[in-house]
Amino acid sequence: MEKSFLHVGCGSQSKRTIKGFSGEEWREIRFDIDSDVEPDIIGSMTDMSAVETASVDALFSSHNIEHLFAHEVPLALSEFNRVLAPNGFAVITCPDVTSVCQAVVDGKLLDPLYESPAGPISAIDILWGHRAAIADGNQFMAHKCGFTISVLKELMFQAGFKTTIGGARPSAFDLWVIGLKAQISNEDAQALGKVFLP
Repeated sequence: MEKSFLHVGCGSQSKRTIKGFSGEEWREIRFDIDSDVEPDIIGSMTDMSAVETASVDALFSSHNIEHLFAHEVPLALSEFNRVLAPNGFAVITCPDVTSVCQAVVDGKLLDPLYESPAGPISAIDILWGHRAAIADGNQFMAHKCGFTISVLKELMFQAGFKTTIGGARPSAFDLWVIGLKAQISNEDAQALGKVFLP
């Protein structure tokens, strides 16, 4: 049976780059604020009114919520929760401020921390947005807030998610969390994590 997932902030990416959603049973609905990437739905994370309530089985958001101001994040997470079906779940990944700040403390603000398809990434890019993309005029790439694992999970609970699983990957300078609309057992959550977390 086909299931749908909303790929929030899809950019030019497709579901084939996402482990858990790469199977043929998943139908991707691409959602982005930038019309240049030709999404299925154009909209903002803080106003997803173009997406019906409880209309998707899952949601994937990769490195998007840090582009919001801190006061906008609860609204976006509430919107994520709203569009999910009763047994739906959201997979969210974003920078890990803890590990990035440790790199800054270690004197590595401008040192390349890892290679990305867009080139070398430094702590300054992770904290405030990819410099090259912003310099080229893509203001959507600016970062306006940041998260630790405890802060992100707490915000997700406040937005109505009943179960969360996930954590930080300090070596990759990122956080990965699954939030579920329903309360499920730890065993079931761990099983879901094996499929959708790196």
